[in-house]
Amino acid sequence: MTTTKQKKNSKLRHLEYYDLQNTLDKLYADSGRGKIFNNLMPLIESEENIRLAYRNIKRNPGSNTSGVDRQTIKDIEKIPETKFVEIVRKKLQWYKPKAVRRVEIPKPNGKLRPLGIPAIWDRIV
Repeated sequence: MTTTKQKKNSKLRHLEYYDLQNTLDKLYADSGRGKIFNNLMPLIESEENIRLAYRNIKRNPGSNTSGVDRQTIKDIEKIPETKFVEIVRKKLQWYKPKAVRRVEIPKPNGKLRPLGIPAIWDRIV
């Protein structure tokens, strides 16, 4: 095994950091067996899951691109963590996503491709 591969394996993945790996692996395995799930909201609303969602969005370079609400991850970073979790839980009660910001990006052949950019809160939720 190479040194690079050893370094990569020694890093904790976000799922492991928030201790969700076993839970999500079990859900995935159960879904493969055709299990129908009920009562997933406690998992979805868990602090660990919300913090994982934030961390996954934050590391994505697109998180610095604003949606229709003109907010980016930089705006969310200013909110204390406990308040952030509380806001997300409240949004999950009756959530309705905002409209998606539409832009066109150039393709290698010179044409344009439409791209939808969701609001940052929609990405997190």
